Amino acid sequence: MNSRRRYIAITACVLLLLVVVAFGISTIREKKAEESAPEYVFLYAENQIADYPTTHGANRFAELVYERTDGRIKILVKPDAELGSEMQVIQQMQYGGIAFARISLSQLAEYMPEMNVLQMPYLYSGPEHMWRVLDGEIGDEFLLKTRDHDLVGLSWYDAGARNFYSTSPITCLEDIKGMNIRVQESDMMADMVSALGANPSKIVYSEVYSAIEQGLVDGAENNWPSYEAMRHYMVARYYTIDEHTRVPELQICSKAVWDKLSESDQKIIEECARESALYERVLWEEREKRSREVAEKSGITVIELSPEEKLRFRDAMQSVYTKYCRDQMDILQAIMEY
Repeated sequence: MNSRRRYIAITACVLLLLVVVAFGISTIREKKAEESAPEYVFLYAENQIADYPTTHGANRFAELVYERTDGRIKILVKPDAELGSEMQVIQQMQYGGIAFARISLSQLAEYMPEMNVLQMPYLYSGPEHMWRVLDGEIGDEFLLKTRDHDLVGLSWYDAGARNFYSTSPITCLEDIKGMNIRVQESDMMADMVSALGANPSKIVYSEVYSAIEQGLVDGAENNWPSYEAMRHYMVARYYTIDEHTRVPELQICSKAVWDKLSESDQKIIEECARESALYERVLWEEREKRSREVAEKSGITVIELSPEEKLRFRDAMQSVYTKYCRDQMDILQAIMEY
């Protein structure tokens, strides 16, 4: 009988010990979970596909921020325009609905006309010239201007040079006259095309392929990666290199979100944004080469305008300069000479 009682007592002790241990493990796990849970979880809007330089740059930015804040700030990158068009994203960011985004300067200039001077046609002699401007005092000043519109500019991303592509060749100024050309939802880009004698059609990026295929437009204008990624080379077989614009893109933050962060976190985010921009630029250069190779292998015709013909295209832009830079001619001149 004593043995039975001892057995019951020992069993009860073991069970009690197991309960205590289980409770302790559960408490430790809950404590660790609480400690590792992010303090902030933010959305990042990206309208390009997942396998695209700007998207990879955004992911790099999110990784750096997560690492350097020890997991306190987690950023979820949403590609493929999951959070809406760039215009819709800007509107949501102005009241804090979306925290971060990568936005084309063309779209942002619709809200901030003073930004137009940075994307004037034939403004930069090449990529090196553009980065001297954007990574210098002029670029920093324009990043600060975004704060007047409830946004915070963080860094500049590359989007290459934009060129025309069409269903019939564009070898000179006369060829483009009368063509229907798709442009971004940007008044400046529309005016640029009009100045060349063509008819601009504002069509969202995702519908460009079908618009060309159905004959609604005769062509569009964009960089090599966009031309290749969206398979526009299948319906517009002539790619004319005129490098009419180098339109940089911005990483931006909602000011409503920015103001909630501590100064130290703001500094970390700015540093990570600039590092991710350098990372994205390397990827962009690599992607641009690959995209051109893919398009050329499909049998497209690449047309390079002569310097004399490029000058004719540039001369046609005087009305655009006057309209959008009337009060910024000094800045325009400074950029050209930078």
